[in-house]
Amino acid sequence: MFASSNWEASVLVCRKCSKRLGGGFGPKGKMPLAKALRKVGSGKGRKARIGVVEVKCLGVCPKGAVTVIDSRDPGQWRLVRAGADLGEVAAVLGLSGAKPSGR
Repeated sequence: MFASSNWEASVLVCRKCSKRLGGGFGPKGKMPLAKALRKVGSGKGRKARIGVVEVKCLGVCPKGAVTVIDSRDPGQWRLVRAGADLGEVAAVLGLSGAKPSGR
């Protein structure tokens, strides 16, 4: 059996990093990164254009940041600092209509 989705790609977010930060994202700075990215992303669940998935520990464990992997560029793991501009992060990951700033 299969379940279909509209995903072109997926973004993997380390759950352990997010938990260690205790939030750090969103308007009040209390939201986990994956949830914040889903809010600014393009769609919800299987109907989203790009899926945001929390995964177990990725083993990088940066201080004050969350490890993120974009399936379209798995060789470049990103570290997203707490309080980072979600619009810019979403644009770099292709989650919004905005263009990445080239970083």
